[in-house]
Amino acid sequence: MGLTRDEVEKVSLLARLQFTPAELERLTEQLGQIVDYVQLLAELDTTHVEPMAHPVDIANVFRPDEVRPSLPRDEVLANAPHHDQECYLVPAVLGD
Repeated sequence: MGLTRDEVEKVSLLARLQFTPAELERLTEQLGQIVDYVQLLAELDTTHVEPMAHPVDIANVFRPDEVRPSLPRDEVLANAPHHDQECYLVPAVLGD
């Protein structure tokens, strides 16, 4: 199927990108090859393939959470321009 030059121009307009005619020709060809390859992959029978989030097994490399003492609240709030005795005070973002 591929892509037409008009389709690439429309997408570039939506993305607010400007290309020269030569760049449009090159992008049309390159993006068309990508679409053709994806269509080729879509022809594969994947009925017995289990869906996965990652192509390789991954392991959590983070350390476990441990409860530890933190900074004293008054010391932390001392750096805030506006605060009450418990929290930072910030301006409302979504109205009153």
